Amino acid sequence: MPRVSLPITTERLTLRSFRPGDEDDVFAYRSVASVVRYIPGEPKTREQVADLVAERATAGRIELTSPNLTLAVELDGRVIGDVLILLEGLDGKDERQAEIGWVFAPDVAGQGYATEAARAITEAAFREVGVHRVWAQLEPENTASARVCERLGMRREAVFVKASWFKERWTDLAVYALLADEWPAGGQS
Repeated sequence: MPRVSLPITTERLTLRSFRPGDEDDVFAYRSVASVVRYIPGEPKTREQVADLVAERATAGRIELTSPNLTLAVELDGRVIGDVLILLEGLDGKDERQAEIGWVFAPDVAGQGYATEAARAITEAAFREVGVHRVWAQLEPENTASARVCERLGMRREAVFVKASWFKERWTDLAVYALLADEWPAGGQS
């Protein structure tokens, strides 16, 4: 099974497995309605955050039974967000593809941390996991995430109109993607 070498360090951040003690930091952003507006689920309770932290302490392993890897994004000892790789095609029925995603504390918005962390997780997906394609799906009105995709060099491949039943309403769905042989250009932006 694929494994990502941890921790991943960038100029300012450390991407690592969740660990006991992260609960307060994660609760600080995962409990905020405006932060979870564009991700599945509702604002989390402290108990749900404790479960999330415990479940996601994976040491970089991606298993066939649970093909996602969620990593804490740490800045100066504080978890400010998390990033996700969700693999497809581990069973050999499809080319390896990975969906990526991110969620960050509102007080760090606009400082480039999401782009920096998304770039690092994309690099790991291509270089360590060996995926063929990395993609992200988002509501077109989520302009901050659309900008992250564009900074990674992803192209907007499609917008599906009212194609997603999400949080009790039909929403549009934009798909951004990048192929492995395009990554060096995307990694330089």
